[in-house]
Amino acid sequence: MYLVALMSNLLIVTVLSLDAQLQAPMYFFLKNLSLLDVSLVSVPMPKFILNSLTHNNSISLPGCAFQLLLMTCFSASEIFILTAMSYDRYVAICCPLHYEAIVNGHVCMLMAGASWAVGGLFGAMYTAGMFSGPFCGSSVIPEFFCNIPSLLKISCSDTLLAVSPSLGIGIGLSLSCFVCIIFSYVHILSTVLRIPTRKRQSKAFSTCLPHLVVFTAYTLSAFMVYLRPPADSPPFIDRLPSVIHTALPPILNPVIYTLRNGDMKRGLRRMLPALLTYQFPFI
Repeated sequence: MYLVALMSNLLIVTVLSLDAQLQAPMYFFLKNLSLLDVSLVSVPMPKFILNSLTHNNSISLPGCAFQLLLMTCFSASEIFILTAMSYDRYVAICCPLHYEAIVNGHVCMLMAGASWAVGGLFGAMYTAGMFSGPFCGSSVIPEFFCNIPSLLKISCSDTLLAVSPSLGIGIGLSLSCFVCIIFSYVHILSTVLRIPTRKRQSKAFSTCLPHLVVFTAYTLSAFMVYLRPPADSPPFIDRLPSVIHTALPPILNPVIYTLRNGDMKRGLRRMLPALLTYQFPFI
């Protein structure tokens, strides 16, 4: 699963970077989404695979903090990128005549940079709050990576108070992104329903519905991983949201955004022969 997620997202980044016909703002945000998927899945999986091969299931305290920092940074950034993609679709469908003026290269770079920066800031706050106090419980984490609910179970009682501001900010940012996306799609839906031809309606829906499905699944799994309070749950219930959040979106996103997008499929058909020839010159 890790190799599939890694190779499929790197292939999308390569095609979007090299194909001159796929330089629209939508594909710029898709490239950022693929980069975040690669980063997100590459934080816990190599360590988990190495531990499985060496039969060593331990991690150092600095390693745990660094893992938590990167996971929260990339997860928060991905939510903001998905929100920026919804805004891009809103402008493209509801204000098509002003699309190039509103969503220009400068605005795209600004939204993408803000997504990465705010995600990094949120991850730093979250990690600092989590590791601000000592751990006085068991040293066993019932997960395959360090996440907040598992760490709260083994921390002292005052750690929750230190994490509470970050939890509040995380919930506020998530709700803000959710409201923005709902606002965008309400206007998109009302605009699409006024389109006279069925063909143009189906084309508009085909570019928007996959994004809405991805955002809903990703946000729900992220909420269960990072924002749910600690509780005495069975190990399967503890681990399932983490596996879904870490491994499933990086695998599904390339499938959803590639197989349902004619421009992406044509770009892949143009680029694959060149990539194979470059990799294997004898072909």
